[in-house]
Amino acid sequence: MSDANQMLRTRLTTGYGIARPLVSAGMGFIAAPPLAAAVSDAGALGLLAAGSAPPHVLAQLIRATRRLTSRPFGVNFIVETIAFGPLTVPEHIDVCIQENVPIAGFFWNLPPAAWIHRLKSAGVKVWFQTGSVEQAREAVAQGMDAIIAQGSEAGGHIQGNTGLLSLLPAIVDAVDVPVIAAGGIADGRTAAAALALGAEGVCVGTRFVASVEANAHEEYKRRIVAAQAADISRTCLFGPEWPDAPMRVIRNRVVAEWAGRDATTPPQPDPPEFIGATRIGPVDYRMPKFSAILPTPETTGDFEEMCLAAGESTGLVHEIRPAAEIVAALMDEAERIIKQRLAGLTL
Repeated sequence: MSDANQMLRTRLTTGYGIARPLVSAGMGFIAAPPLAAAVSDAGALGLLAAGSAPPHVLAQLIRATRRLTSRPFGVNFIVETIAFGPLTVPEHIDVCIQENVPIAGFFWNLPPAAWIHRLKSAGVKVWFQTGSVEQAREAVAQGMDAIIAQGSEAGGHIQGNTGLLSLLPAIVDAVDVPVIAAGGIADGRTAAAALALGAEGVCVGTRFVASVEANAHEEYKRRIVAAQAADISRTCLFGPEWPDAPMRVIRNRVVAEWAGRDATTPPQPDPPEFIGATRIGPVDYRMPKFSAILPTPETTGDFEEMCLAAGESTGLVHEIRPAAEIVAALMDEAERIIKQRLAGLTL
């Protein structure tokens, strides 16, 4: 790791007491306490995925993360109603306040104004992730403390259609809060580019799926490492649990078979067809055809039928490494580029 005096300083590092302007994405099923804690311990900021966890389970996850790190971390929520019901409810907000979580991040839809007010009144910073300039403006008007600008290169669920190169400076110009760049960032070069475009930090997802601490099945990690950008597709194929929600995924057999017919989630086969089995928290779950549930270590079944969320940065991911090494390598390279290459440019 670089000398502390040479580390990048931004509004993200100074405002949140972290050493590195990097956030690990709050990826559903993947960003469990070990990953969030490892990223925070490395001097960056880990986001814990609330996912479909009920409030009492979320409290357990927060406490488990605190047992692993004394550093700041956040919790990421999705504001949407899916087949399992509302993913975020008022009781989740209660938990964040009771557990004194430093940051609550939201995605997909804006949370109710009352939630934002309650969190901020309790001293919790509130973030929002979006792929839209208009939604970023609305979020800040409602009191958001930071915006994660999600370019269309990002893996998993995505709403926007604009690449980060165009989206990021537009959002930076549109709001007066720190903007964190997400989508296509997996090494120091891409991080340095985002910082040069005005980001106060970077949010990294796909690269951390291929980390030792990620709660992802080893076969999923292996496929992240093996994939190139050309192997990634945008699709609505997956989703009896959350239908018609666009995702960026690795193109396996089922994605290739349904190419051109995946603008909406297909109906379930009759009779039902299952592609595997997993656990969602303490509950055993049979994965239906087109399941959007990501494979975790306990998942069994046909990986050619599964949803393997990944962004276009997969071509920059070459090995599975501990999260701390990923943070250090990515940020050290970004610092070198900014110090040497960008500073060395002449007119």
